Amino acid sequence: MPDSDGLFDAAGQCHVPARGEVRIVSLVPSLTELVCDLGLAGNLVGRTGFCIHPRATVRRILKIGGTKDVKLEAVRSLAPTHLLVNIDENRRDTVEALAAFVPHVIVTHPCAPEDNLALYRLLGGIFGREAEARRLAAELESALAEARDLALPPENVLYLIWREPWMTVAPSTYIAAMLATVGWRTLPPETGVRYPAFGWDAPWLAGVERVLLSSEPYSFGAMHLEEVARLGGRPATLIDGEMASWYGSRAAAGLRYLAAFRRELGEARVKCTGYD
Repeated sequence: MPDSDGLFDAAGQCHVPARGEVRIVSLVPSLTELVCDLGLAGNLVGRTGFCIHPRATVRRILKIGGTKDVKLEAVRSLAPTHLLVNIDENRRDTVEALAAFVPHVIVTHPCAPEDNLALYRLLGGIFGREAEARRLAAELESALAEARDLALPPENVLYLIWREPWMTVAPSTYIAAMLATVGWRTLPPETGVRYPAFGWDAPWLAGVERVLLSSEPYSFGAMHLEEVARLGGRPATLIDGEMASWYGSRAAAGLRYLAAFRRELGEARVKCTGYD
């Protein structure tokens, strides 16, 4: 078993505190935001086109492609010392190709909001931002406690991420874990596919009480609400996908958003039915 005091990433690699000049390339939007919130924006030399937060900061940082279609030579030209990647969001063959010339590749894979605590500690320890990491951890612990205290009954939801084909999330995903923290149980049950496609005639849809249409990766909007309500026969609501899916420093704000959103929908349901 790895030493609990070591700086181990999701691939089991042990990292050491950075020495000398630090040049970071991030292939993950959530991690780009986290790096900036740790006070490392000045060390960030490359990011993907999907790394859009914090906007004023990242617009000055070179784009090196997307999360899946990275421009290898563009990364090479930046001479990075550290590369930030994620198991779900980046291709393994791309990461292996980059590892041939980037000295330190940091692999991440948070699957629940609590996993961000280890992520803060990992990046804070590697890049000498321990105090900033502790501040983020304290904020997340507080948000987790608030979300778990939400006094609303569990509700089964279908969380839509794509259209044509219709796609949702499995319970093993980070999104599902975030929703579960505020009492939203995602359907279908675990199928072995993390982001399954489905048809509106699937038997498990009978258990769905509400449909949530995410703003990303598919940009669901008001025009889709009527279509989904008709197909699913359940209340349909738009939800901010960034707040549900972005880990890192956004996790605490995401949990507070979800808790407030659940409370708001619960109060609206009480007003409509007259029950409490």
